[in-house]
Amino acid sequence: MYFWGVKISIPQIFSIRNEEQFNETALQIFRYQAQNCLVYRDFISHLKVSPTDIKSVKDIPFLPISFFKTHQVTSNSDDAEIIFSSSGTTGMVQSKHYVTDVSVYEDSFNKAFEQFYGTPKDTCILALLPSYLERDGSSLIYMVDALLKQSEHPQSGYFLHNHEDLYRKLIEQQASGEKTILIGVTYALLDFLEQHPINFPNLIVMETGGMKGKRKEMVREELHEILTAGFGVEMIHSEYGMTELLSQAYSAGNGIFDCPNWMKIMLRDTNDPLTILYSHQTGGINVIDLANINSCSFIATQDLGRLLPNGSFEVLGRFDNADIRGCNLLVQ
Repeated sequence: MYFWGVKISIPQIFSIRNEEQFNETALQIFRYQAQNCLVYRDFISHLKVSPTDIKSVKDIPFLPISFFKTHQVTSNSDDAEIIFSSSGTTGMVQSKHYVTDVSVYEDSFNKAFEQFYGTPKDTCILALLPSYLERDGSSLIYMVDALLKQSEHPQSGYFLHNHEDLYRKLIEQQASGEKTILIGVTYALLDFLEQHPINFPNLIVMETGGMKGKRKEMVREELHEILTAGFGVEMIHSEYGMTELLSQAYSAGNGIFDCPNWMKIMLRDTNDPLTILYSHQTGGINVIDLANINSCSFIATQDLGRLLPNGSFEVLGRFDNADIRGCNLLVQ
């Protein structure tokens, strides 16, 4: 694949090892998408920004995430192999991500999962994701499906509302001492614990966020206190991902997220979206996701966050005027 005469391969994106490589690749992808992603090109034009004048990553304009609700955001003319859609309440306009090469998504979530959690082959993966399973178009379900297929553990699998079965498997896994990850939507984890608290210190509990209208929203500290006590673990892990991205960041506890090497978080001033903030300040979360090479890699989300000096970040909530996302984030 060529970007303004410079050849970039998908493996190059996932082999980034330092900031210099990231910035160079990001600028090359920006120049390509500024020309070939029509929605992004028009957005940049309205800002009166010339792509040739962009010499630094911090000067790249970020496309508001709401465009995925109203436009087909793609940077090539290939047909979509799959269309991911956001969850939401009845009547809400869904975001749609037209993915023209789903193998890029597969590379992204496989490499990120391995970077943070090791190979799924040797892991028992239990998934409590009823609201996602009950609809079509979930990118999370696509990822979990693939991880479950790679897991060679006989206990791995989905659980809808069969909490008794999940409890029995957790007890068996606790006795076996084998590596176990429970991925669950927030309200379902809370529902499970009301009847089946367990003391499983080595369990990795990963909440994906969202009450889906089933429960009242909680601040993160309150939620994680309930979950840590209910599962008998020290920390609650979290995943930060969304329909409009093909990469996920992960938190191993305390709400501090880390990105894979091809993803980066920048913060924008809430009053001046073209101004980039520095660490320790609070602002709107901008995401550079180089895996979004066939759509748009530069997304201005509706989430608020704080950036730490090492590149990790916290999610603090959402803009007051933002639509309520189906998997909306916890407000601190």
